Amino acid sequence: MDRQQQSRRHSPRTFLDPPEVGILFLEEAGYVPGTVLARPPKKLFVDLMNRSDEGIAIRTERKIEPATFFYLSAYNRAKRRWDLFVGEAKWTLPAEEKDSRYKLGAALKQTQDTSGLFGDSLDKKMPLASDYQFLRKTDLLKSISRDSVCPILNCLTFKHVKAGQRFMTQGEPGDDCYIIQDGTCVINVERNGQLVPVARLQAGDIVGEMAIITGEPRSAHVDAETDMQLWRLTKAQFDAISDSFPDLRSFLTDLVTKWFETRTITAERRIAKYLITDIIGSGGYSIVYRGVHEALRMPVAIKMMKHDLATNTDFIKKFREEARTIAKFNHENIVHVYDIEERYKTLFIIMEHLEGMSLRTLLKRMLKLPPERVVHYLLQICAGLQYAHACDVVHQDIKPGNLFILPNDKIKILDFGLASPCGIESHFTGTPFYMAPEQIDCLPVDARTDIFALGLTAYEMVTGQRPFAEEDAWEVMDLRLKQDIPDPAELAPDIPAALRKFILKACARDLDQRYQNVSEIIKDLQLLAEDHRPTFKDDISANRKMATMFLLYNDEHQPELNRMMEDFCEKVNQLGVSCRAADFKEILG
Repeated sequence: MDRQQQSRRHSPRTFLDPPEVGILFLEEAGYVPGTVLARPPKKLFVDLMNRSDEGIAIRTERKIEPATFFYLSAYNRAKRRWDLFVGEAKWTLPAEEKDSRYKLGAALKQTQDTSGLFGDSLDKKMPLASDYQFLRKTDLLKSISRDSVCPILNCLTFKHVKAGQRFMTQGEPGDDCYIIQDGTCVINVERNGQLVPVARLQAGDIVGEMAIITGEPRSAHVDAETDMQLWRLTKAQFDAISDSFPDLRSFLTDLVTKWFETRTITAERRIAKYLITDIIGSGGYSIVYRGVHEALRMPVAIKMMKHDLATNTDFIKKFREEARTIAKFNHENIVHVYDIEERYKTLFIIMEHLEGMSLRTLLKRMLKLPPERVVHYLLQICAGLQYAHACDVVHQDIKPGNLFILPNDKIKILDFGLASPCGIESHFTGTPFYMAPEQIDCLPVDARTDIFALGLTAYEMVTGQRPFAEEDAWEVMDLRLKQDIPDPAELAPDIPAALRKFILKACARDLDQRYQNVSEIIKDLQLLAEDHRPTFKDDISANRKMATMFLLYNDEHQPELNRMMEDFCEKVNQLGVSCRAADFKEILG
């Protein structure tokens, strides 16, 4: 080892976390440092992993042989400038397992020589340092993981468009999109031979982005209003990078969400025969929209699965299999699924639209609930779970956020999206704060898994807090494996003995000590329900009239009746009339 190499090895090294971005300028062959480059160099965005005074470790997408000379442009954070170095590759190794990139060790020497590096900006084919400063602030780079930044930058190619030029044509294949760096363009829809301007885009916007998701023909012309500088990314490039960097798929969810938010209620917001109207909310796995069946004018909820799950082949295969079963569910305590559609590289689950609030919202408002109300809710949840378990389906994510309370205090179980057949390994699905020990250990799940989560939910309803108050999910799961839950009577001394017994038995860590099925819970709680019958306050005052209608029907009529009743209730509510549905047995009871 020569003195220079030894000095480089012993120089203090700064590890960069996250890695910094640099640009390699490579002359393919015959380059001698200090001379003018024979031809424009190849540019490659790279990750700078660590640095010393004389050397650097770099992660690259291509293998660079030892003894290769290059220029490196690296950002100096302290001085807020890009410094230029001459480098020589000393070693190259494959990066980590399942990573197609390489690690490069190099000797560096700072220089001011830029011979042949920077030509006319309009002749450039890849981004330069100044372009990166712009691109890193765009929605694309802000929404993707740091790991996928350089692969994306290395795919971008420059395009110059003159004012008045059409660079996208309605009806042509959609196989790429553009990031606008400079200039403006107009999106024109051609209707009956006339151009109708629908939007104007400027620097920082992306145009043609839905092609990345759908690959469908262009829905409009795009005409340059001024001279424009654009960066092109093809659908094929994005798909290839997504295979290597799955986190990039979160950008697809952001794209679709922004698309729905910025479009009026038009064909662009149609999912099969349903039209999206506005967003309701979002969670870890999905985004939920309010929608309407176009022909029936029936309100629906449309759940869009986030793309990191939707592009997971194993998950989607499992989901499709279970969706066939879930779509056939017909139970008053389970939200009804009407359709499952695939579009925009994800799944849309169309469900009945519910008015009311989640149990989570109610607990935030009330903190805790009286025992009679807890029992009333538990028996309804048990009825829904008993039905699902009889169909050999385990929910796997029972929690207050997935339990919905209608205005008549009826409970609906939501989100069977994580459901699986009994006996299948859980693969760590569910919400950590409500997971059973077997889920945490990725062991097979069955009805007792849902029972454990139901016990945790009941504990929260009675005491106003979760059994383990830690906010760190990993700490909670660790405690779940090592400790039994606290006695709910410590926080709720007035809890009925039967309800306390249910919570402790449902949350037993030992599967054999837990309730073996929901029928056992119903048997224990029904006696308690007789002594704690809930009362409901109606908003019907003495000066208002009430009409009652009884419908006698069979189970197979339920889905169509639900649709008709939702439509009917929507119309009478518009008149200021209260509409409430109840089972005949509830009226008699």
